[in-house]
Amino acid sequence: MPHTFDDAALTGVLGHMNSDHTDDNLLITRAFAPSVDVVAATMVTFDGDAGQWRVTTGGGEEQTVRIPWLGGPITERREVRREVVALYDEACARLGVAPRPHD
Repeated sequence: MPHTFDDAALTGVLGHMNSDHTDDNLLITRAFAPSVDVVAATMVTFDGDAGQWRVTTGGGEEQTVRIPWLGGPITERREVRREVVALYDEACARLGVAPRPHD
């Protein structure tokens, strides 16, 4: 059973991803989603095994995409950032996009 994060962690991470990193959500889901025609993406939840995004395709179809953390299961909020950054970096590599520096 994957680790469950508390409401404060979920609210904080999702708020940050969906306000400050909307382009990253799109990049990550374009690289990892079964459909490459993703035109919109919002991170909707995460647990110790994966992040989950709601995507919209160019045809208007909505679907949920669950993307496992590349480093394996996590249990601490600070690890979420590390795993999202890893997904971002891998998405850039897969899509041939130059990644921006991480703070």
